[in-house]
Amino acid sequence: MTLSSIIQQFSRSFIAQYEHRLLPSHRKALSAMGSCRTKQSRKMLVECGDCEKRMFVPHSCGHRNCPHCQAHESQQWLERQLKKQVPADYFLITFTMPAEFRPLVWQHQRTMYALMMQCAWDTLKTFSMNDKKLQGVPGAIAVLHTHSRRLDFHPHIHVVIPAGVIDKVKQLWRTKKSKKPFLFHHTALAKVFRAKLLAGMRQEKLQLPSKHPEQWVVDCKHVGSGQKALIYLGRYLYRGVIQEKDIVGCDGGYVTFRYQNSKTKQTEYKTVTGEAFLWLLMQHVLPKGFRRARNFGFLHPNSKRLIQVLQWVCKLDPNRALVWLRKRPPMLCKCCGGTMIIIQTRILATFFHAKSLVPT
Repeated sequence: MTLSSIIQQFSRSFIAQYEHRLLPSHRKALSAMGSCRTKQSRKMLVECGDCEKRMFVPHSCGHRNCPHCQAHESQQWLERQLKKQVPADYFLITFTMPAEFRPLVWQHQRTMYALMMQCAWDTLKTFSMNDKKLQGVPGAIAVLHTHSRRLDFHPHIHVVIPAGVIDKVKQLWRTKKSKKPFLFHHTALAKVFRAKLLAGMRQEKLQLPSKHPEQWVVDCKHVGSGQKALIYLGRYLYRGVIQEKDIVGCDGGYVTFRYQNSKTKQTEYKTVTGEAFLWLLMQHVLPKGFRRARNFGFLHPNSKRLIQVLQWVCKLDPNRALVWLRKRPPMLCKCCGGTMIIIQTRILATFFHAKSLVPT
């Protein structure tokens, strides 16, 4: 079951039903994913390096919400993060917006997403600066997620952070270690994050909901070297919020997909109309130009050389973490199995006749 076929089947009725809620970014995403690797998409001409057979291959749409595309970009992002590995315990901290604020977040997405990112980082930096063992600015990798496993609108920030800081003045590497790995108390993090975010929203002159909870939720979990946490975050960074293998049915105007219940760890199924399914996907399309992932502190790209020096002093080889990553598979010839070489790209379907260009 391909997403493009579902879009082609329900796009007209979906636009008619949700027209008053659609943004230009939603329409662009719908158009791109609907034609991804189909007859309507542009083609590229490839040639076998062995038998010289030529063929046309449909282009991927390249949209960051398409489950077909951006696999290579996701792997490149993961490689960049793993190369910054430092000798410390890693933690995955999740900052969640209460349900009462979700309509406000939806109405002011660009402002609220940026505020959530900045307030999460400011909170962690404050705790790290005040910690007796750290006493410095940490490094962090933050990723915005807007979906739950059921694909409902559920904005939250995941932050992967090592329990260590680099003191640039004294040239020291300080880490926080204990018998039971611990970084910061989740309740205290939630209080400070709440205060900073509410202050930021008032500064932006946003109208807060009349009732909202006093206690917010922040989760802090030890994740070892951080590799598995980064893989989890990279999975939804460029390739949308659902994999096509999880779309298990499309029949009678309804679409069924499966997901894993976060509490029971059991596989569950959700069936909605085709139009509702497309809306579940579209509501997670980010504003144009908004970066879902950001690096802070000494994990910012500007500190690349500093991290390399730290890895050299601590005798840490970051390339060891990259050994298990699969290389990008080559495109193989269907006739002889040879490697296909790209000759020309982005060929319009209306500008050529396929049979006349492919040698017999």
